[in-house]
Amino acid sequence: MKSKTLFDKLWDQHEVLSLEDGSSVIYIDRHFIHEVTSPQAFAGLEKRGLPFFRPDQAIATMDHNIPTTGQANPVMGAESGLQVSRLRENCAKHGIALFGMTHPMNGIVHVIGPELGLTRPGMTIVCGDSHTSTHGAFGTIAFGIGTSEVEMVMASQCLLQRRPKTMRINIGGKLSVGVTAKDLILYLISKLGTGAGTGYFIEFAGEAIRLLSMEGRMTVCNMAIEMGARGGLVAPDEVTFNYLIHREFSPSGEQWEQALSGWKLLKSDDDVVFDREETFDASDVAPMITWGTNPGAGIPITGTIPDNDLKALAYMGWNGGEKIMDQKIDYVFVGSCTNGRIEDLREFASYVQGHKKADGVTAWIVPGSKKVELQAREEGIEEILNEAGFELREPGCSACLAMNDDKIPAGKYCISTSNRNFEGRQGPGARTLLASPLTAAAAALTGRISDPRRSVIPTKFGTPSPTTKGDE
Repeated sequence: MKSKTLFDKLWDQHEVLSLEDGSSVIYIDRHFIHEVTSPQAFAGLEKRGLPFFRPDQAIATMDHNIPTTGQANPVMGAESGLQVSRLRENCAKHGIALFGMTHPMNGIVHVIGPELGLTRPGMTIVCGDSHTSTHGAFGTIAFGIGTSEVEMVMASQCLLQRRPKTMRINIGGKLSVGVTAKDLILYLISKLGTGAGTGYFIEFAGEAIRLLSMEGRMTVCNMAIEMGARGGLVAPDEVTFNYLIHREFSPSGEQWEQALSGWKLLKSDDDVVFDREETFDASDVAPMITWGTNPGAGIPITGTIPDNDLKALAYMGWNGGEKIMDQKIDYVFVGSCTNGRIEDLREFASYVQGHKKADGVTAWIVPGSKKVELQAREEGIEEILNEAGFELREPGCSACLAMNDDKIPAGKYCISTSNRNFEGRQGPGARTLLASPLTAAAAALTGRISDPRRSVIPTKFGTPSPTTKGDE
């Protein structure tokens, strides 16, 4: 029998039909829906007189447009309000479970899927959102789809796709203290480029990946598409299984044991040959930060701003050849489907505990879900944040993208734990620097780009915290 990659095994298990032109009809196990890309798809069903084929396999949430304050009495723009109300109406009409703004299971679509146990190994998962690749951390084929494809899944629970090629990125060794999963993926994109994954589905492997928490693995898979890949995945293991057990929608009892026996088989064959392989050493990774206007413009926190992209330099207001360390920042955003999980808030809180936010810095600390928000309160994270001069907001996509009121003003610099730093991504003229929650915390305390490894000690959450305010 021919050896197979994990991706190919999952694809073959879900292939309904192989067509002569080389494309395949793929069955979809889970369809996540939000308010932005769904209205046109629902309208398409109506126009064609088609029912929603499998509403039991769809889950809807509100996340992109919603405010992150005052959700009990939300104030939204006309377009945002319309999208939210249409999602509510469409879900009620078609019998789809919807986690609205004040629902205890509400949150960013790629945060709630895993934390509720709706994302499970071996699945095919789609959503009308490019960062659906997040769910690949559980050993799934998960990818974003366009509006017409959303309609296709609504109508048939299937999707017409071409099989991507396979790539494996091996990361050996261990990450250093103060270096996180976010730094790792920014490092990989900076080395391989934003087009390296085009046409591929990437499996992340190696000791450094195995040592990551599920939150860390989700961060890595979330940004796989920023190197052009169709998606990313990690083979499930004990870390995966321990994360999923006892989740709200995870199987239980005998069904859990049956599912677990199948999940343990989900891995690439030992002798399989990928279409492409790349290997890196985790010890080479330092805290990373982007200086330009795409996620591939990453450099070490101690690095020098390049002078090879005049357009990006002009937009960012930099001079090539300058050190990026100690550059002034105005805003800090911790959140998004990349870094809005409880582990991320723990890291940030552990760093700022006992210190004060720098004057002149506006910080938005946004949990990825209502569950994360509640957990942050129960664990004392909100109290730590408040004492340091920060405020825990309500969940939503927030300042990841300029579709709600959390916009960065033109010309202002924002250290952001989100996934994209394109021109205008966080608001017209906003200048975005992608970084980890630890690097964001260091900047929030100093008001400047700072190395989070300076003077750190363990704290109650087990992650670094500064021993002194500042970056001396």
